[in-house]
Amino acid sequence: MKVLLAADTVTPASFIRDGEKLVSFSQRFELGFFSPGKSKSRYLGIWFRQVSDTVVWVANRDRPISDHNAVLTVSNNGNLVLLNQKNGTIWSTNLFSEVKNPVAQLRDDGNLVIRDNSSANTTESYLWQSFDYPTDTLLQDMKMGWDLKNRLERYLSSWQSDDDPSPGKFTSRLEIQVLTKMCTFNGSVKFTCSGQWNDQAGFVSAISYTNFLYKQFLVENQDEISYWYEPYNRPSIMTLKLNPSGLLTRQIWNENSNGWDWDVLFSFPDEYCGKYGYCGANTICSPDQKPVCECLEGFKLKSKVNQTGPIKCERSHSSECIRGEQFIKLDNIRAPDFIEVSLNQSMNLQQCAAECLKNCSCRAYANSNVTEGSGCLMWFGDLLDASWPRRNFTGQSVYLRVPASETGTIFAFLKLML
Repeated sequence: MKVLLAADTVTPASFIRDGEKLVSFSQRFELGFFSPGKSKSRYLGIWFRQVSDTVVWVANRDRPISDHNAVLTVSNNGNLVLLNQKNGTIWSTNLFSEVKNPVAQLRDDGNLVIRDNSSANTTESYLWQSFDYPTDTLLQDMKMGWDLKNRLERYLSSWQSDDDPSPGKFTSRLEIQVLTKMCTFNGSVKFTCSGQWNDQAGFVSAISYTNFLYKQFLVENQDEISYWYEPYNRPSIMTLKLNPSGLLTRQIWNENSNGWDWDVLFSFPDEYCGKYGYCGANTICSPDQKPVCECLEGFKLKSKVNQTGPIKCERSHSSECIRGEQFIKLDNIRAPDFIEVSLNQSMNLQQCAAECLKNCSCRAYANSNVTEGSGCLMWFGDLLDASWPRRNFTGQSVYLRVPASETGTIFAFLKLML
């Protein structure tokens, strides 16, 4: 008869039955069988040992188990397999390489890995890891983005509901066209997007919360394009979770007057401005004032529904190019989406302004590297999804093209000496 070999590992000579658990070395995480919400179906998952009702990863998301007879083991060829009572495969890691001495281990960071027990225990030696296949939760040190060497995308996928962990309507992923940003999609349609990356604050407006709780990272090189975060204080329990309604929520497990509970640092998108393109083309969204939607400088209101609804804006002058056009500086905003843009990383801001002014179709420009204040990004055509950030969130500066007669006093004025 097979027996459980160790608290945090399973091998071909052992198995985990429903009711048994793997526990990571420092007892931070557990792996076992559970039933979500009101469901009677059984799933194999990982959760915080201290917060057992917070499941952070599910193996058989779309293959529910109808009884309590399933077992988890490692096959002789090195695959983690979830078997039913008749030894039929419910779920498997589907590895194709042969392993002499395979072992599966639940690590203290919540990562379930398969490795060859005769080789070194390093990230490079993992034959498979759950961190490569996230469900709805990004844990600390867990990466979202692209492993370019292995052509693997890591992204979050919401549960269908609180009772059903099968993949829901929403996904959060890194969009790597032009400049990297984080977007949540409802199916194939954009639901919300961040702005550009800033080393001091993260992705502008979406998860760039001014805080002293965690540090964010974005790595872009020939091997990977990845985002992850690390709390300043370890150990701590923190998650970035995509819920079934599309909200991306960052929360931390804290002690308060009522005992231990989740403190929500933020949820995104908010009711109005966080939703992609909420106000319409050539508008700017203001989450802390009404009306929520206003036309950008150089455009005038054509129609609106109410104080909080989308509006339609049209150009306030008929010609594409008017002599004496200038730029106004919109400070601390989430920049428009990169729909029709031009990128030149070698230009400085003054060169960028001159280049934009020479092209009648150029509507705005900004630094492409927000952290270093360098590079040139120019927008053409309609400007979509610009907004002022909420309090405690950070934005960037964008220079908007307008006739000289329309430079408003509410913005800092930039005159170009060409």
